[in-house]
Amino acid sequence: MSGAPRARHLLIVDDDDRIRELLKEYLARAGFRVTAAAGGAPARKLMATLDFDLAVFDVMMPGEDGFSLTRWLREQRAPAGRTPVLMLTAMGEPNDRIEGLKLGADDYLAKPFEPEELLLRIEAILRRAQHRPAQGGPLSLGRCQFDPDRGELTCDGEPVKLTEAEVALLRQLARTPHEPVERLELANETVDPSGRAVDVQVTRLRRKIEADPKAPRYLQTVRGIGYRLAPD
Repeated sequence: MSGAPRARHLLIVDDDDRIRELLKEYLARAGFRVTAAAGGAPARKLMATLDFDLAVFDVMMPGEDGFSLTRWLREQRAPAGRTPVLMLTAMGEPNDRIEGLKLGADDYLAKPFEPEELLLRIEAILRRAQHRPAQGGPLSLGRCQFDPDRGELTCDGEPVKLTEAEVALLRQLARTPHEPVERLELANETVDPSGRAVDVQVTRLRRKIEADPKAPRYLQTVRGIGYRLAPD
């Protein structure tokens, strides 16, 4: 139909043929355009030539695992390098989940899982990635500047790579500069109600923004509440 919205394009990377085909079929029925790869090497080739709205990486794969693939993706230039990533982990070990978040994954899901839960998590990540606040101009953060409209961070005039989760977090805080935002409110858009993912993202952002991440000037902790962005 003329004028119909573009189907969102997903990349599924899993070495298990059965799981890969089941996910491809299920997500296609949900209205997505789905491309699948059996491992890291074919996934890299696909991401070098095609644009994806979100990627689903299995952690445990022979050859290149999902952690390495996520690390490589985050090193790519925007917008490809900011492609949201959902990681599938076989055992759901906390260390695996934290490692994935540190590398820039937006969410994780432990196997075995219900396909409907995967769909809901994908939709939540895409809603967060597509959110755009009202225009307000760039915010000065010392040697850095954050443009909420573009979702871009520069430091000393050079672009700094951000994940979609980091962009979403900075945008939430930039809506009310100098005002604290509750930690669990920030967590509402991460499908991690514990707020642990927010803490990981804040730590990563401080390393990128602050002169001394252990004594943050711009991305501040408000004890008992959450976090506050304090631009110049």
